[in-house]
Amino acid sequence: MSRKATLRRELLAARRLLTSEDVRKAGSVLASAAAVLPELTDARTVAAYVSVGREPGTHALLDALRARGVRVLLPVLMADNDLDWAVFEGAEHLAPAGRGLLEPDGARLGPQAVLDADAVLLPGLAVDGRGMRLGRGGGSYDRVLARLASAGAHPALVVLLYDDEVVARVPGEPHDHPVDAVVTPAGARRFPPRVS
Repeated sequence: MSRKATLRRELLAARRLLTSEDVRKAGSVLASAAAVLPELTDARTVAAYVSVGREPGTHALLDALRARGVRVLLPVLMADNDLDWAVFEGAEHLAPAGRGLLEPDGARLGPQAVLDADAVLLPGLAVDGRGMRLGRGGGSYDRVLARLASAGAHPALVVLLYDDEVVARVPGEPHDHPVDAVVTPAGARRFPPRVS
């Protein structure tokens, strides 16, 4: 088993130990910490995602961004694991989708819609001191990051995690892209600027 796969398994096992109350409390603290992050306070359009299960909660943050007048784009998983996007119109407009996900029920904007984002919230399992992110391994967000890079788009890349998911080292691969910041319940941390 690869080092990435082993680390993923360990981190997912730790998340399974969290109670629903742990997840709810962390989500509330994360929303407050992320809401004052300059990368998000200055953004007009944010590409985000709807947390599910034991993921660090995004629901309160999505509502706060929308209430502030931010255009929030949410992903819609396509059959090939790439992501389409639709505008978040409120929790009542989220519908159950495959793999236990919740997706917006509005008009699809196409995979290129993410290029309009001033900031992109990325799901993840860990990040290290270089800003290298460990995702779940499905490759959907690798495609998003590659699309941004090939278009010359440089939105702020932010990942929401639990405190113990900021680790010493994430195994990297040539296609991996570092993030700009991580927000945990303990606060925000920025990483050195990416070289374009």
